[in-house]
Amino acid sequence: MKKLVFATNNSHKLSEVKSILEPVFKIISLAELNCFDDIPETSDTLEGNALIKAEYIYKKYQVDCFADDTGLEVDALNGAPGVYSARYAGDNHDAAANMKKLLQNMEGAANRAARFRTVITLILDGEIYNFEGQVCGHIATEPRGDAGFGYDPIFVPDGYNKSFAELGLDEKNKISHRALAVKSLTEFLLK
Repeated sequence: MKKLVFATNNSHKLSEVKSILEPVFKIISLAELNCFDDIPETSDTLEGNALIKAEYIYKKYQVDCFADDTGLEVDALNGAPGVYSARYAGDNHDAAANMKKLLQNMEGAANRAARFRTVITLILDGEIYNFEGQVCGHIATEPRGDAGFGYDPIFVPDGYNKSFAELGLDEKNKISHRALAVKSLTEFLLK
């Protein structure tokens, strides 16, 4: 079974991606690689941050790897929080504070359209490949549901009346931005 390092310290992302890819690939976490470095995310684009993380791991450990960056882009907020989604309310990566700030900033907004975008950068045998997944939806007026993480309780995907957090991991993994990006990655790896 082919091994790939997923360059993330986010346990939620890791378990989500493992549940999608592990039947075909052995996904190695940064902890299993004994990498506990805080990899900087200094780009102002999702593509740039995914590349920074993947290159860091590839150069340091010389292993095939991939990294992602995800952002929630809200129309009423001119695309914010975008690349700053995880740190929207501060550097603590506090999901509850991020949601609270987003909902406060959207008070009275008629247009609640939003999209989640995930960009994955794969470095395989020294070559760089990019994959993207996007899901459109809208921002609920209050958090709903217990499953998921991040903004999942306030994001309702198009065609559904439940938030990602109400859908549960199995259903979310069929339609989410990350699932779509991982699907593209998997199709590429299986060629």
